[in-house]
Amino acid sequence: MVPSSKDLREQLRETCRTVAQTLNHDVPPSKDDLEAISRKILDDAGQPEGFLGWIMVTLSSCFWEPQIQSIPHNRRLFLLPHCLKHAEGCPADYDEFGLACKTCGACSIADFRASAEELGYKVLVAEGSPIVLKIIVSGHVDAIVGVACLNVLEKAIDKIMLAGIPCMAVPLLSSDCRNTSVDEDWVEQMVRVPHAPAGQTTRSYLHLLRKSSQLFQRQSLEKLAPPVRGESTVIGRAEELDPIAATEAIAYDFLAAGGKYSRPFITLAVYNALTDGEATLADGQSVVEDYPDHVLRAAMAIETFHKASLVHDDIEDADQYRYGAETLHKKWGVPTAINVGDYLIGMGYRLVSNDRKLHGGDAAADILDYLASSHQRLAEGQGAELMWRDMRDRLLKPIDALKIYALKTSPAFEAALYTGVRLAGDAEELIPTVRTFARNLGVAFQILNDLKDWQRDDENKRVVGADLLGGRPTVLWALALEGLKPEMREELIRLSDEDCGMTPERRIMRARQLFFEAGVFETAYRLVDKHQQKAEEIADQVESDELRRLLYYLVDTVLDRTAEVKPTIDIKDLSYSEVLPIIK
Repeated sequence: MVPSSKDLREQLRETCRTVAQTLNHDVPPSKDDLEAISRKILDDAGQPEGFLGWIMVTLSSCFWEPQIQSIPHNRRLFLLPHCLKHAEGCPADYDEFGLACKTCGACSIADFRASAEELGYKVLVAEGSPIVLKIIVSGHVDAIVGVACLNVLEKAIDKIMLAGIPCMAVPLLSSDCRNTSVDEDWVEQMVRVPHAPAGQTTRSYLHLLRKSSQLFQRQSLEKLAPPVRGESTVIGRAEELDPIAATEAIAYDFLAAGGKYSRPFITLAVYNALTDGEATLADGQSVVEDYPDHVLRAAMAIETFHKASLVHDDIEDADQYRYGAETLHKKWGVPTAINVGDYLIGMGYRLVSNDRKLHGGDAAADILDYLASSHQRLAEGQGAELMWRDMRDRLLKPIDALKIYALKTSPAFEAALYTGVRLAGDAEELIPTVRTFARNLGVAFQILNDLKDWQRDDENKRVVGADLLGGRPTVLWALALEGLKPEMREELIRLSDEDCGMTPERRIMRARQLFFEAGVFETAYRLVDKHQQKAEEIADQVESDELRRLLYYLVDTVLDRTAEVKPTIDIKDLSYSEVLPIIK
């Protein structure tokens, strides 16, 4: 709910500003802290709980205003929603970045844009957080100010707060997504927040996030891990390359192709937390730039192992797209893709072993041993999945699915955490913490990944229900078998067989109905809650403030629940080729 009158909004906003000035600005408050403070504001003002989300967004904006002041206007991004335009007669078209607004005077977008651009802002009219996060991490801007509907802003609070990305926002007065309105004077005030270099600073992971991504940009990648065979850009077809150089070239291109680079971030962030923690300060960029190359290469090694597993997984799962482009085996063929994956594994080990003198013999041996152990467990988990696919009865218990997840997914997080710990010094005391935290984080992450399989993803060209069509063992499948009556259980097993006589679209729609009949999605989210709670309990026991805060951040960002599975397939969730047979 948005407070209905402007006077009430002004009154509550002023209260939020007063309260924000009393908060500790050294570190961002957690979402729980923000909620508790907001509830007190509402109680003291005698206002309904329905205003809670609006208060949290307003309080968050007030908290970040001093930090926004310290950032020049030309380093701020001004984000506007396309729903502010008038739906009828808008002359603007959409390009790859959003709405290509034209100055026609029909709505407020052009006025806001003109004011912001006059001050030097970069302006974007678009929806969704992925493109904004990419812009921030890429280094083009250092802060976000914007307008969005309340539900979008509520979902973004925890990420923004914990990451320490300075952000201010004015919520729309409605969430109808059509001809909406906003307190225009508030927007103007927000855009015109002056630049004051001596403003307040708050700890932020932004510098580490940027560095983790920059490691795999072409220039940095070739500096830290120079190609042995020369040029690492693939141009044209594989047969047009030097046959010996082709494997290296394809591998380097895939490393630079995309992804969140969250695993090298984990390694660098743990290393920072256990050394001096200075990379999260306002001048942290210079601190990160001074990190020794052998530390950066160890973080890069974690990503090469991850990328190798993706290449092999895509082959085993017959996936057609990765990062919105053709998978390596589809583009270059299965034998070449297998070989590139093997090359990346070798590259990962060499990125550590070549620096053994700089790491110290014991540290290098410990890291390599831990990586090898994680690699074997990952292969065991993937092997268990492949063996299950070949079983005829397709029966699977939830506990067995979770065991596969603990082997298949958790080791990658564990290796990233351990490497950061060992780079900072002795890791023996933290090994139990690393293992238990990573196991729960990895299992919860994989369950959420399975749930996302039932949601369309145009950016990555993910097919809805691909796990079921591919016969992969998931905890969702196991929960359905456990919760369905015998006749429905048999029907679900038949649906997993591509020779069942039904089109893929009808198989997916019926399987979704059976999953809801068994309460699968609801139970799966409860399992995520359980493992998330365990991970948070482990974080609570960590003595280091910086490391504890990092673990909280990982829980809230790795376990991203931006949308939940809907009971039915909306027609817009399907492509035209998928809809047509259903209509017929």
